[in-house]
Amino acid sequence: MIQSGFNAHPTSASSYVFEVIRRTGLAAFLLAASAATTAQTPAAAPAAPANAAVQALYQQHCASCHGEQRLGGMGPALLPESLSRLRKPQALQVIRDGRAATQMLPFKDALKPEEITALTDWIYTPVTPAPSWETADIAASRVETEGWKTWPAKPQWSADPMNLFVVVEGGDHHVTLLDGDRFEPIHRFASRFALHGGPKFTPDGRYVFFGSRDGWITKFDLWNLKTVAEVRAGINMRNIAVSGDGQWVMAANYLPHTVVLFDAELKHQRTYPAQLLDGSKSSRASAVYDAEPRKSFVVALKDIPELWEISYDPKAPPIYDGLVHDYKMGEAIAKPGFLGVRRTPLEEPLDDFFFSQDYAYALGASRPHADGTPSGQVVNLDVRRKIATLPIAGMPHLGSGITFDHGGTRVLASPNLQDGVISVIDMKTWKLVKDIATPGPGFFMRSHENTPYAWTDSMMAPKAKHIMTIIDKRTLQPVAEVKGEPGKTLAHIEFDKDGRHALASLWEDDGALIVYDAATFKEVKRLPMKKPVGKYNVFNKITRSEGTSH
Repeated sequence: MIQSGFNAHPTSASSYVFEVIRRTGLAAFLLAASAATTAQTPAAAPAAPANAAVQALYQQHCASCHGEQRLGGMGPALLPESLSRLRKPQALQVIRDGRAATQMLPFKDALKPEEITALTDWIYTPVTPAPSWETADIAASRVETEGWKTWPAKPQWSADPMNLFVVVEGGDHHVTLLDGDRFEPIHRFASRFALHGGPKFTPDGRYVFFGSRDGWITKFDLWNLKTVAEVRAGINMRNIAVSGDGQWVMAANYLPHTVVLFDAELKHQRTYPAQLLDGSKSSRASAVYDAEPRKSFVVALKDIPELWEISYDPKAPPIYDGLVHDYKMGEAIAKPGFLGVRRTPLEEPLDDFFFSQDYAYALGASRPHADGTPSGQVVNLDVRRKIATLPIAGMPHLGSGITFDHGGTRVLASPNLQDGVISVIDMKTWKLVKDIATPGPGFFMRSHENTPYAWTDSMMAPKAKHIMTIIDKRTLQPVAEVKGEPGKTLAHIEFDKDGRHALASLWEDDGALIVYDAATFKEVKRLPMKKPVGKYNVFNKITRSEGTSH
């Protein structure tokens, strides 16, 4: 479906969604408020309405925005999979009180307390039968801006396009493009809500792809400051990846259980059911990342102990599933290696992972073990098996790990969502080098090749979430702390192209982007923003800096 643009007179339901999405209150809250203060549940209400009556209430008051089957419309899907990180009292409060300056009006005068309670329970109830999102649905959702291929092939603004920051503001679902030299905004535009997994760039830095939890993928032209195309890959999506040559986009879905491949224009190419080879069990796809030196995507499955590698190299060798006596003699039937699934069996599933700097290994973790033993795994992508257990207990957040040289060897360092510790691991022996204590559990760790320091937050610690710890990579010792306002979250460092400045997020609705001198740790500038959940430097991402996630 072609339309003339996204800023005036949308001609389809999906383009209309793009225009009004930033003004939808309940959905925005439901998908972005996991860190908000939990509201108090009202006093016990009378018995909730019967199931049929609740469905009727939903159709009357909610379906116009969130879809008759709760799959999304003007607002996102209201399904257990979408609301898993949100407590019911928070959802109840929004339904009851609405949200200021949004289209989410309060229902406290229109509905009885027991009806509001029943609606809250209803949106956490699975849809039966389970919703599907098929190839036809994907194709029908796609829209593009007419004439985009004729847009100028150079930036229409004055700044270094390689030192551009893309800043995701979760507070009001916008994206700010920031000049990384002057730290001045270039442009700000509305996004889908609950962008997740980080934006991904084409190798020339011109196009950026965003993925939302509701399954929407948006392709945006950074040089012309316009949206190129959008498509909905699924109902609940984990993240997206863009191939190193910029020709492919892959989405990992929680719902449905699929991995979906698109070309660079977001035209659907293939859907992979996330299931065992015999189809006996399916899984949520927990993460997909591009392994550019291998010319492949690597996919982790949350419920199945397998790691997939899907090559986009036309010359990829054939794939032989199962045991083969001698594949060189043609004793087995091969599947094409190009865009085929090469499976690596594991002992347990991986929730998330990242790569060694040479992309020979995938380093990931599964759910915390009940007995406290480490769950981190080292998977050799060539041998296709686990070769070591990472000695990191608790909940290592390896997706935000970094690597650097220390003591003549390459090490990895990972934050921990459960414990106030940074674990440093030797990447030759896979042994623990050191545990570095921090004020509390953290989510992100970042560095840069041109700085001797690594920065990490403690955003999972209620009493220390305002503290950033700075670690000397040479000594593995904390050397400084950067403190914000107690009670407010300071998180997600990202460096500029040269590593001279470190940018942090004051992760609040009335928050800010704070620029620090990376050598002195002093604040240089502060730009007010609406809950800047993440910022991403074009050069560091496309060159795969060792100090940031890929």
